[in-house]
Amino acid sequence: QVQLVESGGGLVQTGGSLRLSCAASGSIFSSLTMGWYRQTPGKQRELVASISRGGNTGYADSVKGRFTISRDSAKNTVYLQMNSLKPEDIAVYYCNILPPNPTWWGQGTQVTVSS
Repeated sequence: QVQLVESGGGLVQTGGSLRLSCAASGSIFSSLTMGWYRQTPGKQRELVASISRGGNTGYADSVKGRFTISRDSAKNTVYLQMNSLKPEDIAVYYCNILPPNPTWWGQGTQVTVSS
């Protein structure tokens, strides 16, 4: 059974940093492009960063230069290092493959940035 478990969220001040982790069950994920998504109330979930099997990365314009996605295939884990956080980064963050499998969404991890 596929399971994605996000962790690492919390409350930080503007300009602070957080590192999110996504632990994936099953070695299949090491061969898939993974993404970090975020969602705020009333808005659609958006892709913020992705990383391919080969390590190629992509970022939404809103986080480029501030967020870094990485993966440890041996641990089936994907990370999102978030620096220079802004109040507009407040959201629940999720990981999934790209494109996302709708049955694989986890609980997400809440990121809150105080101004």
